[in-house]
Amino acid sequence: MTNGLIHLYHGNGKGKTSAAIGLAIRAAGNHMKVVFLQFLKGSPSGEIQIMKDIPTIKVLRNSTDLGFVSNMTSDELGILREMHDSNLATAISLVESGQCDLLVLDEVCAAYRLNVVNHSLIDELVVNKPAALELVLTGREPCDLFIRQADYITLMSKVRHPYDKGIPARHGIEY
Repeated sequence: MTNGLIHLYHGNGKGKTSAAIGLAIRAAGNHMKVVFLQFLKGSPSGEIQIMKDIPTIKVLRNSTDLGFVSNMTSDELGILREMHDSNLATAISLVESGQCDLLVLDEVCAAYRLNVVNHSLIDELVVNKPAALELVLTGREPCDLFIRQADYITLMSKVRHPYDKGIPARHGIEY
């Protein structure tokens, strides 16, 4: 595969991260080097632990879970942005050094919209990605740039969800 494409999984439905994880595992199973970078997430989850056990997948995520952005102080927002920018710099370095065939930027749409990641670095990566790199972007409300640049666009649309009935996230299913 010499020409990598850009995938965008977005919308208000469940399954964006799950689709990206499925693609990451498929790529790893075909001897591709995968970097899975999660924005806005730092708490433990089953899928992250199992991906860390796959030798050809490198997982990058926040070292601390600071909770929801809407509840953060300005100091916490600064810490969050520093973690995101550091992880992004690591991912870009891995791409540039040929150690990444598939790069997943999970929840990048929200991180970008909430301005807790360096826009210039993201824009440069999306517009001028290396030709062979397969790039996956996930999250709600993608910016126009992501929509314009994407080769695949998948809209996850919520028709019904247990949250609507007051059923909280379930361990092993939603996280």
